[in-house]
Amino acid sequence: MEFIGQNPPQVNHTALEEFILLGFSDVPNLQGFLFGVFLIMYVIILMGNSLIIIITKVDPSLHSPMYFFLRNFSFLEICYVSVTVPKLLTDLCGQNRKISFLACATQMYFFLILGLTECFILTVMAYDRYVAICNPLLYPLIMNSRVCMQLAAGCWTSGIPVHIGFTYLIFSLPFCGSNQLNHFFCDVPPVLTLACGDTFMIEMLIYVIAIVVVTIPFMLIFGSYVKIITTILKLPSATRRAKAFSTCSSHLMVVALFFGSGIITYLRPKSSHSTGTDKFLSLFYTVVTPIFNPMIYCLRNKDVILALRKFLLNKLISNNIFPMAKDSHL
Repeated sequence: MEFIGQNPPQVNHTALEEFILLGFSDVPNLQGFLFGVFLIMYVIILMGNSLIIIITKVDPSLHSPMYFFLRNFSFLEICYVSVTVPKLLTDLCGQNRKISFLACATQMYFFLILGLTECFILTVMAYDRYVAICNPLLYPLIMNSRVCMQLAAGCWTSGIPVHIGFTYLIFSLPFCGSNQLNHFFCDVPPVLTLACGDTFMIEMLIYVIAIVVVTIPFMLIFGSYVKIITTILKLPSATRRAKAFSTCSSHLMVVALFFGSGIITYLRPKSSHSTGTDKFLSLFYTVVTPIFNPMIYCLRNKDVILALRKFLLNKLISNNIFPMAKDSHL
């Protein structure tokens, strides 16, 4: 048949050694501005989450399962954003937007595994709040240090084999035609657009994995909060109800931001995908959500605010910036 002879030469498939990340090259006049914006956001994310890790570690009042998982979550956010933003900054300040085939696969793998870890940690944090509010008498027994360590280890490691195989399948596909990746990092949808042949099975696998690692954790979180809210509404004291809601509202906001953008990106029909929308959604869950997390957890949590004030005051006293504070016991 005639169309068989029109297939791209196989040498193009095997010779592919790199992609070109187009990123935001379509707005050349804004490169400097975007570099400054993303650099500031990256620094805020690093500093904000590092501060949460420090204060939840050094303050004895925050040595509880809730803050143990928050510390894991903050460290995860630092890793998660560092997979994509440094390369984005490099591309914005230079003309070399190339990324090797291996580096692209590595970036995709770590992005996927850290995103999966975030889904699991957010689920475990919801379970922690469920036990604390619905079974307060059994909370110290159920959420003991050994269980917390096991849950955290499971969150960090359980998805490793799945995404090793998934990333291998994607990059085992033949690639032909242009090697220009119209995105700012190696995400699954834009990489698949450059693949030759039938990608139907890979696309179905994406839906299956997304349902397992995104939809199921989201439904578990939703179910936990249905029980939590039901229990809170039964509390006789308005003060206790307000305190219980305040410990949950921060987590709910983060869950809504992360899962909302993730579900829209990976579970919406392929026909509705557009380059601009994909880039915007990717920016939302790779940069915008991580920058909000420390603000949400710090500004909406009185215990964290108190610990932060105490930590900063102790630092100022130790550096003799406020020498009188030591004598006045402030």
